[in-house]
Amino acid sequence: MGWEGMLSTLLVLGVLGFLAFSRIAPDLILMAALIILLVSGVVPPEEAFAGFANTGLMTIAALYIVAAGLRETGAIQCITRRLLGQPKTVRGAQFRMLLPTAGLSAFLNNTTVVAMLIPAVQEWSQRLKLPPSKLLMPLSFAAILGGTCTLIGTSTNLVVNGLLQEKGYPGLGVFDISVVGLMLLLVAGAFLLTFGNSILPDRGGVDEGLESLREYQIDMLVNGSTLVGQSLSEAGLVNLGFGHLVELTRGTVVIQGPSRDFILEENDRLSFIGVPRCAHELRSIQGLKPANEDIHRLDIVHFRRRLVEAVIGPDFPFLGMTLQECDFLGSYQAVVLSVSRGSTSALPDNGLGVHLRVGDTLLLEVGKEFAKQYRFRKDFLLVSALEDSSPPNFQKAQLALAILAVMVALSAFEIVPILQAAWLAAGVMLITGCMNAGLARRSIDFSVLTVIGASFALGEAMSSTGAAKFLATQLMQSLPLTPVMALVVVYAMTVMFTEFITNNAAAVLMFPIAEAIAEQLGVNLTPFAIAIMFAASASFITPIGYQTNLMVYGPGGYRLTDYIRLGLPLSILAGCVTIPTILWCWPL
Repeated sequence: MGWEGMLSTLLVLGVLGFLAFSRIAPDLILMAALIILLVSGVVPPEEAFAGFANTGLMTIAALYIVAAGLRETGAIQCITRRLLGQPKTVRGAQFRMLLPTAGLSAFLNNTTVVAMLIPAVQEWSQRLKLPPSKLLMPLSFAAILGGTCTLIGTSTNLVVNGLLQEKGYPGLGVFDISVVGLMLLLVAGAFLLTFGNSILPDRGGVDEGLESLREYQIDMLVNGSTLVGQSLSEAGLVNLGFGHLVELTRGTVVIQGPSRDFILEENDRLSFIGVPRCAHELRSIQGLKPANEDIHRLDIVHFRRRLVEAVIGPDFPFLGMTLQECDFLGSYQAVVLSVSRGSTSALPDNGLGVHLRVGDTLLLEVGKEFAKQYRFRKDFLLVSALEDSSPPNFQKAQLALAILAVMVALSAFEIVPILQAAWLAAGVMLITGCMNAGLARRSIDFSVLTVIGASFALGEAMSSTGAAKFLATQLMQSLPLTPVMALVVVYAMTVMFTEFITNNAAAVLMFPIAEAIAEQLGVNLTPFAIAIMFAASASFITPIGYQTNLMVYGPGGYRLTDYIRLGLPLSILAGCVTIPTILWCWPL
């Protein structure tokens, strides 16, 4: 091994160290390593940047867009509300959450699924009066397990499949790894349901200080057949995460505090008291619409709408008037959902009939430019936008789900490769208006793509300089490995790497080592590649090993020891299940 191999090995060790122990962004670390390889001449430019043209990486980019379309149309909310239900125990809640999370992750990017479900699970745990710490770590683990069930379930699978194809091996089909994935999901899921409740801590998560927020009365109408005929409990309206139902009006009959088994009918008017986020929570329930008819005259598409709180200032032009008397929609291109005054949370008629005065706080549905436009004008003393408060466009939810189904079918039956199917689905999402071009661009996580693309350069350097072959030779000489033992060692090393660096980087760095070991043993590379796929995804022991683990760390109020207590036995169990199943499906 020459100086190029030494430099490549040192760079890999340096990258591992910085990823594990520094706070520098992973994409900056990997790009710095790529630049060193490029400037030193170890890797030529065409090979240094070849990873950014990898089919797996480009497929991941397309799936980000598809997932954003599902989120914007409310398709995810429709699925989760119907499947999660109203369980009464922690184990029941974990079971109801495990299946839909794993099912979604089998066809969507894990990070995207968890990002979409964290708010839903937090609201759900509040409604069920269960600690979020009992549900959020299982949410992350369920997404990881579900992602192993199909080739498109996680970016790691696509990356390793791309590496296999580059080495001349036939690409894997969407469901070729499903036997291993489903076996792992079944056993690991049973472990989570059996021991998760007793091992996980009982903590409330990050205190959002909801009690200190202003409260509003928000009126909604039952609209369409989705909720008609359901009880308030079945519709999920009894125990909301950010508010509660105080009154129901049917015709001229007003019912205070209706019972949970009250059956809903068309045009029932529901009055809720809650913090600002309650309005977004209600807007995300299919079958409800705001009672204020002006909302339907607001000429702004769904994905450009936001919820905003605005405190009336001294230059507000309609002081002393009621909202019914002033043309608020025409003047501000905004609709007032409710008015809050001091400590009074329930003004008559949502505050729509009171005379406005300085200091009143309006809860508005507006265009996304409203906050910037009026932040420094004296009409309002303070303008504060709620993040991620765009109402979903439920009219296109079924269309978005159909696009997803067609994408999966096209790739599953090998009509077109997954790359083409994913980009076709992304394009149809845009053409049909499930999302706009700006949102499509913002939905792509370029930092993740950068990490993956730059990782390929390190893997290529380890392979082309002979460093991977040298390490494999030393490993073989120090440990007289049989092919099965070699597979176990590759799996264990990948698990160790992925707990401290990104899963994709661990897979790319281990692939050339596994290739060299398989070559020296004279065995098929495919089972080693499959082992890397599953080991790189089996990150349960640390919060930094997998992005979804880190995403639930704060909301669940977790500590590192919580991951070790549940994740270490789960990781060992995953290896005991995965390796024999791989050997059964792909003999060495």
